[in-house]
Amino acid sequence: MDHSRATRIRDTLHAAFAPAEITVQDDSASHAGHAGARPGGQTHYSVTIVAAAFAGQSRVARSRAVHDVLAGEFAGGLHALALRLLTPEEAARR
Repeated sequence: MDHSRATRIRDTLHAAFAPAEITVQDDSASHAGHAGARPGGQTHYSVTIVAAAFAGQSRVARSRAVHDVLAGEFAGGLHALALRLLTPEEAARR
């Protein structure tokens, strides 16, 4: 069983937002030596979520919702998320 932070993030976000699409990419290697980076990695991620749950929410509200859901990961060493949070309609227009 894979207990990587990326898997936990994906599972947690999937449970919270029931997304049509979700990708979680570990970008930690490209942040080595930067603030918050740790030798073991698993500190910096790029996340894309396409979910109807974001309908009617501002970009800030969407971001806050994701950060709230992942509070435990931040407390456990997650340092940074690059977020792309879209409704299915917004994703279809891109």
